Amino acid sequence: MGIIENINKLFDHRIRLGIMSVLMVNEDADFNQLKELLDVTDGNLASHLKALENAAYITIEKSFIGRKPNTRYSATKLGKIEFKKHIDALEKLIKK
Repeated sequence: MGIIENINKLFDHRIRLGIMSVLMVNEDADFNQLKELLDVTDGNLASHLKALENAAYITIEKSFIGRKPNTRYSATKLGKIEFKKHIDALEKLIKK
């Protein structure tokens, strides 16, 4: 099996790569934090979060802070494993 086979197409897009990068180093992040850190629109961020959720790479927790809704995201165990494999494959590819 070649190095390239561990490169995950789902992480090809810079926004999904950014979301996972943030969630790998933080226990969780809310929608507004991700939006600000990645400098993206609501709709753009939401569609990329949905793709990661559909792959079971992130979980979503909705709650209220006072009367305001708050949506928090965290990487799943599977998401962390797949992202690490992706980054390791990229590093090996670069070192070749």
